[in-house]
Amino acid sequence: MSCLRPLQRSLHTLFFIAACALSTGAIGQIQLKTTAAAGSSSVVTPHVRAELVAQAPDGVGPGKPLWLGLSITHQPEWHTYWKNPGDSGLPTQLEWQLPAGIDAGEVAWPVPKKIPLGNLANYGYEGTVLLPVPMTVSPAFNPGPLAKEATFQLKASWLVCRQECIPEEGSFTLQLPLRGTTALHAAAFDAAAAAHPRDLPALGGSSAQVEGDAVLLRVAGLPPALQGQTLEVFPETTGVVETAATPAQQWDGAVWTARLPLSPQRSDGPVPMPVVLAHGGQGWRAELPVPGGWPAVAALKGMSPALEAALKANAANAAAPTAPAAATPAPLGTWLAALAGALLGGLILNLMPCVFPVLAIKVVGFARHAQNQRAHRIGGLAYTAGVVLSFLLLGALMLGLRTAGEAVGWGFQLQSPAVVASLAALFTLIGLNLAGVFEFGRMLPSSLAGLQARHPVLDAFLTGVLAVAVASPCTAPFMGASLGLTATLPAWQALSIFAALGLGLALPYLLASWLPAFARLLPRPGAWMDTLRRLLAFPMFATVVWLVWVLGQQSGINGAAALLALLVALSMAVWALTLRGATRAVLAPLSIAACAWLAWLWGPKIIELDSAPIAATSAPSGVAGVTSWQSWRPGLADELVAQGRPVFVDYTAAWCVTCQYNKNTTLASAAVLQDFATKNVALLRADWTRRDPAITAALAQLGRSGVPVYVLHAPGKAPVVFSEILGESELRAAVAAL
Repeated sequence: MSCLRPLQRSLHTLFFIAACALSTGAIGQIQLKTTAAAGSSSVVTPHVRAELVAQAPDGVGPGKPLWLGLSITHQPEWHTYWKNPGDSGLPTQLEWQLPAGIDAGEVAWPVPKKIPLGNLANYGYEGTVLLPVPMTVSPAFNPGPLAKEATFQLKASWLVCRQECIPEEGSFTLQLPLRGTTALHAAAFDAAAAAHPRDLPALGGSSAQVEGDAVLLRVAGLPPALQGQTLEVFPETTGVVETAATPAQQWDGAVWTARLPLSPQRSDGPVPMPVVLAHGGQGWRAELPVPGGWPAVAALKGMSPALEAALKANAANAAAPTAPAAATPAPLGTWLAALAGALLGGLILNLMPCVFPVLAIKVVGFARHAQNQRAHRIGGLAYTAGVVLSFLLLGALMLGLRTAGEAVGWGFQLQSPAVVASLAALFTLIGLNLAGVFEFGRMLPSSLAGLQARHPVLDAFLTGVLAVAVASPCTAPFMGASLGLTATLPAWQALSIFAALGLGLALPYLLASWLPAFARLLPRPGAWMDTLRRLLAFPMFATVVWLVWVLGQQSGINGAAALLALLVALSMAVWALTLRGATRAVLAPLSIAACAWLAWLWGPKIIELDSAPIAATSAPSGVAGVTSWQSWRPGLADELVAQGRPVFVDYTAAWCVTCQYNKNTTLASAAVLQDFATKNVALLRADWTRRDPAITAALAQLGRSGVPVYVLHAPGKAPVVFSEILGESELRAAVAAL
């Protein structure tokens, strides 16, 4: 019984740690917005995701191979342009800021595709394309003996079009280790190199001969395997030929010939005439002499009138002030259903291993004061107020970040390694306290240790705040749809859902404090209370293990190892403070100094996001024909469905308890996996462990604000969205119906 009073006092102090964890999430998210513009290697817009990537297998140094490139992933139906954009468009422009002694070459443009648009045509890229640029590192490159990294900056601009055209730009920063290997995107660079046209030798049989209103191309020296094949033609000079026209082509032995109509608005006559011929994703480039020259050309134009008008219209629309779209209130039935789902989700949160110990200790405290009903009721109301207000603040922060342009959803704070590490430290302290390693009452000044006794209502309120902090790593099933609505509702309706979630979390303790019969059912105070307290330390330590694993998904194995070392140092510092006399005078300062030094040394490594992508799980052994899980990317599901293949998407995160439960039960079932294999279902995994605006946008389109979410796409059918607790029978039934 004597152990419970110090534990109650400890909740007040632990609140400050919890508050730090919550505030760190907000600061971290705001910083993400700042660094995305002036220190990030990627930029995300509603139409593309652009990322500056590198290939430096031997590090960065004179004579060593070095490639940088801009990788652009387009949303479905959107495209950017080749060096010759065709009838409209503008090519992507790259402006480099490089360390002294490093020079950038020309873009090694991959073979484009022809994109018809009515009676016009463009040359460009859809899906994902990498625009690689070779870098020359001269002997003048001298970063200094202590330098470990080289910093590369890029300002890029591109025009992205569907039926409308949007000019976009981005600033990128990338730091590369001087002596380490950078080869994360080796496959993408290899694919871009394979798609880059090979130069053909200048042979006597090659020419570009103007004949009336057309130009006759003759190209010799092509690979023999191409003879008899129909080739794609991409002139490198804008406005010379009719881009939308289909060339009449044939083979004259080993010489390929084609007749292309000249453009009536021809603005150039290149000598020689550079063209790219393509087949099967490969290309060959030839510079063709022009015997007899070109006829006179029209005045040079910067861009087509249609494109110029479209850009002016877009600029005018962007400059015009527009009122933000007013959120539409949900119908009464939908809103009440969302409130019920959030309330149920909050109730389930009480069963999570990181929440139950706090709730259990508070409820067991009734055994010591079973007759003081008034104090119990006031404490229950104060605890409920702390929980509900904390959820309202967290919900308001999420809605505010969305309004500011951040693509965040429920659980966004756990996408910050700093928040995950802070929670791991908090749970370590709670676990050590529950295990009896230390008591706050013996470590704090008497004026601070006595706050709980003098202000029991404030103590109960702060305990509610602590409960929300420790509940944040846990996700509650059945609340996904309710929270998904918050993105489209007015602020008062959205915040009411967060309040219902908080009420659900606080409801068990509130009912227990107002029902006298509950306190009478509890056993009499005794040694069992101390035993229970120590037993509840183990769920806390288990939560720490899980959080370290989550951090490993975000910061890599080195970040997880650094966090473990810091937690050991923190535990030692806490233990040293429990000593007495000269031993404490010696060990406590040393252990605290060691903990502070390690935090300063390894703290940046803990909160640094790992650049390596989170790999999708491979196919389990023992199930014949099962397709491996692939990493999700925007548009991939649509591409696979367009090929006639069903697609199952698992939106998940390492910090999502329900996600891990479903992954190791239903999604690991041999029967389910065999059903997937039988129906040739493609398996995609969208991992939201780290912040990913593309996944956030995809969840919003599904009416969800957090994970887990499971979606089955099939050709010609509406997507099927499953419940958060994924049932094997419902999933197998949906797959069987394909």
